[in-house]
Amino acid sequence: MSRYIHKSHNVSVLLYHLVCVAKFRQIIFDNSVDRELKNVCLELAKRYEIYFVEIGVDKDHAHFLIQSVPTYSPTKIARIVKSITAKQIFKRIPSLKEEMWGARFWTNGYFINTVGKNRTETTIKQYIKNQDGSTKYTKIHEAQLKLM
Repeated sequence: MSRYIHKSHNVSVLLYHLVCVAKFRQIIFDNSVDRELKNVCLELAKRYEIYFVEIGVDKDHAHFLIQSVPTYSPTKIARIVKSITAKQIFKRIPSLKEEMWGARFWTNGYFINTVGKNRTETTIKQYIKNQDGSTKYTKIHEAQLKLM
């Protein structure tokens, strides 16, 4: 569960559900892409005050349950996650860029929603896991929050 982040002038628990869709809704997520996405996100968390509570993928999109700090707007969080993951995945899996016709990794848009600490975090995790019934959800990362 989420923990409060204590900074010099504020205490917060800010959670976001971010959904990013692959360009052209192309089915790109497989074990190798999943592994690299997870690795990139965990490296990203070390450089930015963005902590990945859970990452899940479906065939053509990814869900991120993220905790961050008040100085990062939802737009900034989405921009950081989308730009760094795209650049690094293409760098680590060059054949994927060819497979996507040299296009961008993610679509231009995204979905982001705030998540309440009490009960809603669990509800969002359940939604991510059971979002479509017809597709197989694959959890590629889960952790306890630890930003402080």
